[in-house]
Amino acid sequence: MELVLLRHGKAEDRHADGDFSRALVEKGRKQARRTAKLLKAAGMLPDIVLTSPLVRARQTAEEFCQTAEIPGATIQGWLACGMTPENALKELAAFHDFNRVAIVGHEPDFSQLIQWILGANGGSIDVKKGAIACLAINPPSRSGTLLYLIPPKLAEEPES
Repeated sequence: MELVLLRHGKAEDRHADGDFSRALVEKGRKQARRTAKLLKAAGMLPDIVLTSPLVRARQTAEEFCQTAEIPGATIQGWLACGMTPENALKELAAFHDFNRVAIVGHEPDFSQLIQWILGANGGSIDVKKGAIACLAINPPSRSGTLLYLIPPKLAEEPES
């Protein structure tokens, strides 16, 4: 399977109700829309989108799915902040029938997942807000290949 990791877009710095409720700012919404347009133009949209239950991740997934014109995301509790690589691969094994699965989530979880799968050293991967990465994996196996990591500045509006 191809695993597309979409880090949530830029969000509010603080929210009165805490970290769980932090919403996207307009820049974060634009990042999600640009990413959807980029993957759509490349013919690389996911078959299914899974998202963290945190507001900023759900909003990123919503913007992405609407712009890509694909079914909405499915909320997965294991994608909340603090996801472990081992648990992620265990949970992703349930989606083995899909060719391309996108997950919307958080740092440092995504960097740790990529590093763990690739056997890289801590700190060698940094997934910025609004960035996308893709790995070829076969969960629950730990091995995989990094197919791409695109920082948000490179995910510009594709030409129509």
